[in-house]
Formats: sequence, C-alpha cells, structure tokens
Amino acid sequence: MYENDKRIVLTLDAGGTNFVFSAIRGNEQIVNPICMPSASDDLNRCLDTLITGFDAVIGQLDALPVAISFAFPGPADYKNGVIGGNLPNFPSFRKGVALGPFLQRHYHIPVFIENDGNLFAYGEALSGMLPKVNAKLNELGSKRCYKNLLGITLGTGFGAGVVIDGRLLTGDNGCGGDVWLMRNKKYPFMISEESVSIRAVKRVYQECSGLKDSSLTPKDIYDIAEGVKEGNREAAIASFSELGEMAGNAIVSALNIVDGLVVIGGGLAGASRYILPALVKELRTSVSMFSGEHFPCVQMDVYNWEDKSDRELFLSQQDDETVIPGTSVKVPYNKSKRIAVMCSQDGASVSIMRGAYAYALSQL
Repeated sequence: MYENDKRIVLTLDAGGTNFVFSAIRGNEQIVNPICMPSASDDLNRCLDTLITGFDAVIGQLDALPVAISFAFPGPADYKNGVIGGNLPNFPSFRKGVALGPFLQRHYHIPVFIENDGNLFAYGEALSGMLPKVNAKLNELGSKRCYKNLLGITLGTGFGAGVVIDGRLLTGDNGCGGDVWLMRNKKYPFMISEESVSIRAVKRVYQECSGLKDSSLTPKDIYDIAEGVKEGNREAAIASFSELGEMAGNAIVSALNIVDGLVVIGGGLAGASRYILPALVKELRTSVSMFSGEHFPCVQMDVYNWEDKSDRELFLSQQDDETVIPGTSVKVPYNKSKRIAVMCSQDGASVSIMRGAYAYALSQL
C-alpha cells in the first residue's frame, strides 16, 4: 500500500542519543539519512537540532513534503502532539512539550507523532507480513484472508500495536495495545515488561548462571546460546526462553480481543529461535473450570510461522463445506480457527518508517 504514492513525508528515528532524519516516498527512503546528537537533556538545543535536521533533509528533496510523521517515546498525548511525563531518555521533555505544534508552526505542514509499537504494527499490516501471508494463502488457492494484526516489539521495553481491518487502534487516550503494563506471569505484582525486555534477559542469565556480570549484552548472551562465545549456554537459552513464555502469557490476553496474526520485531527478535518455541507453547496452554472441564487459552490453533512444518500446516488447511438441511446445496464454513506467530521480514525500523508514512497519508 502506498508503494506508488508520489507524496513525500519527512520522518525521524528519535533515540535518546541520536536523531536520524530521513524522507519517504512510495514507502522507500529517498535521501541519505542524516544523524545528529539529540541533546535530549537540553530542550532548546534538542528543538534546534530537530529544525536543523529536517532542514538538511528538505535540502535534498526535489519536491516539498506534505507532512512530518515519526515515532517518539511516551508517555505522550500523541493526538495533540504533546510529549511529557517520565521519559528516561528525554529528561528535558518531562514537563510537557508541544512538539507536534512546534514543528507544524515552523514548517506549515501537518505533523503526526505516534509510539513505535503502533507504527510497527501499522507498517506490518499494510506493507509487511499481513499482505505477505495473504498473498501466500491466495497463491495456494485458499479463500482465507487475514485482516487483523498484533505487532510486538521486543527490545528495551515490551511494545505492541494493534491493527483491526486496516485501521490502527490508538484508543481514546492513546493507550491502545499497551501490553507492557499487563500482569507478569512469574511476578504477579509486577508489569510484564520486567520479564520481557533487554534488562530481563540480562537479569535471568545472571540468575541462572550465578554470574554477576552486568557488562554482558543480549547479543553476548545470544552468542553464548549459539556456542560461539564462552559462557553458560543453558542459562543463555533459558533467559530467552523465559522471555518467550512471559511474552506469550501477555499476548494470550491480547489475542482473545484482537484475533489476528502476531508479528514480532525489535532488537531481541534476532533470538527468535529461542524465544518463539516458548512463546507459542504458552499460547497453546489450557485453562479450566471448577467442573474440571478444560479449554485452550485462545480459541484459535496457533502455529509458529518460523518453523517450516508448522508453517506448511498453517497454509495447507482449507475451509470445509456443509450441506444446507433439506437440500443438496453446499456452503463453506470456517471449521478450523487458526493464527500464526511470525517475525518481521523487513525489520522493525523499516516497518516503523513505512507505518509512519502510511499513517500520515491515511490522516491526510
């Protein structure tokens, strides 16, 4: 979607250390990205950097942009473009900064700001895994078509976004898709993000290995799991597996509302071979009644798209037919409810960029 659109949108990758400025047309970057220190602890310098960076991008364009659209850390009132609250990486924004109106007043074009989980999900729904899965089903002659998607980002935090029938769920208060705040399965009085994040992987590795080496990064722990770096391999695998289980427990609750494909991205998604089996196993658990009767925790059969046999089984099942009583007329019906969990093929940064582009154009 929007692959052939000629409109240009300015975008930004907003990190606490650096800002990376770019421009998108037809879902693709059309300039060399410009990286500048974000000066996140000094509001005036930070705002000056934003103007300088966007000006430099505009100087590379052959046409004027129609909007600015990007992800920015919350808490925020994204609808009104105001960033404020406990932002650990942007201390100068904590008292509330009207960032969207500031940029709109300077450039005289609409400005759209969202969180990265929402834009990741939107990008995957419109230009990523959702259309790829539907195209594969269509190629195999299936009439099934998925319209809903739960996008999950695994990294510094536990992010998510929801797309229902092509529309991004933002919520009345901009809180739609906030899985990070769901109850933690292992520590019920803590948020799920405490077990689904970079800090969780490091903590669990230290607990399981008995080594108090805080210098190890998730990449180091992944390399230990892969056997290419010295360390406790069982503990490394367990750290990613526990993350998968805890993430799966939160995703169960979301899927019973969303009922769609699950797409995972973010820095920790590179360890998906250790995360997804535990995550999918959690989605296949059951719950019971006082009578002793058991039910699957989600109504759909869950498949791991990254596992070849699971993916083939997911794709091979066709809808059934039944006869209208008193006639010989057959009608199709969806006998098998099923979803798949998969990793982003394009990566979170590309999907967020495409999501920002699509969101701006959809609003225009």
